[in-house]
Amino acid sequence: MKLIVAIVQKEDANRLQRTFVKESIRATKLATTGGFLSEGNTTFLIGIDDKHVKQVLRIIKDESKSREEYMNPNMVMTGFDISSQPIKITVGGATCFVLPVDEFKQF
Repeated sequence: MKLIVAIVQKEDANRLQRTFVKESIRATKLATTGGFLSEGNTTFLIGIDDKHVKQVLRIIKDESKSREEYMNPNMVMTGFDISSQPIKITVGGATCFVLPVDEFKQF
């Protein structure tokens, strides 16, 4: 058994959750905040049998799209004046951790 911790951008979370329901994949959804951009994201915790890990990761990959956005850099991030031009960054996609589960109990 594995525990998949999937961190996705909030714009992708509802679509991903609907796909999990459609595919009968149980997941716990947590509202979280990213450190770099301090924007909302969603973390899913998914306990899954080893044989289904690839399927779940494929679903996460298919439903979590990266996109380009513009942000205004601030002095803390860049060392430049706050009036700097907006910069293009890539956001979205998913960050996944697959962890072994030594024991699983359901009460």
